[in-house]
Amino acid sequence: MTVLVLGERPAPGVLRLTLNRPDKLNALSKDLLGELTGLLRDARDDAGIGCVILTGAGRAFSAGADISDMLERGVASYADPERLARWAEIQDFPKPIIAAVNGFALGGGLELALLCDIILAADTAKFATPEINIGSFPGDGGTQRLPRLVGRSFAMQMVLTGQMVDAALAERKGLVSEIMPLEALAERSLEIASAIAAQSVAITPYAKRAVKAADEHSLADGLRIEHALTVEAFDTEDRMEGLRAFAEKRKPKFQGR
Repeated sequence: MTVLVLGERPAPGVLRLTLNRPDKLNALSKDLLGELTGLLRDARDDAGIGCVILTGAGRAFSAGADISDMLERGVASYADPERLARWAEIQDFPKPIIAAVNGFALGGGLELALLCDIILAADTAKFATPEINIGSFPGDGGTQRLPRLVGRSFAMQMVLTGQMVDAALAERKGLVSEIMPLEALAERSLEIASAIAAQSVAITPYAKRAVKAADEHSLADGLRIEHALTVEAFDTEDRMEGLRAFAEKRKPKFQGR
């Protein structure tokens, strides 16, 4: 049986997950999403993992939804509670996720990347919301998350035309944080993931939640959430260890709690 998501640990504290349907451009079948969320569930509960890299096999990150499944099941393919629960699990994953976009990120593939916390891209990567070309539009968060990154006007342009956006334009619009040659993508994503994993695995989820609040709340509410998370984080051993290490002019020894 084909493994649809490959998992490996290329460095301490880092889990790399590779979508593995290259013949289908890593289309997001129900089974693939099931394997992905299962691996993320394990990573969530593994104190030894501080950061996850998500990438694709072959020439695509992911070309999006599995159209054959949609044709076969109709609206049930989209409204399936199990499928919706899997998307919610990815959205709520507490640890940092880096999307290393190695090729096409289209439709649901782009929406999957938008669920990640940092998006890196090969300079040959392509982004699009092509659903309009088949009488649809992004329905897994694309119409909500994309404008928050690229602005309303450019998001509307992408959604209503379905046209491809190259990596250079995606970087200028704020969709990705860095672009680089394809051959450098794995190394750079691992470098950033390792820097994150070297921090306290108890604290990085707090930082992730605080930054995400900027997208999900008004400034006033976001500031209240930030303050509450900062106070809550003071109860962790790692927060106090960080303060002691700073006062003692040494590197902190985080325990992940």
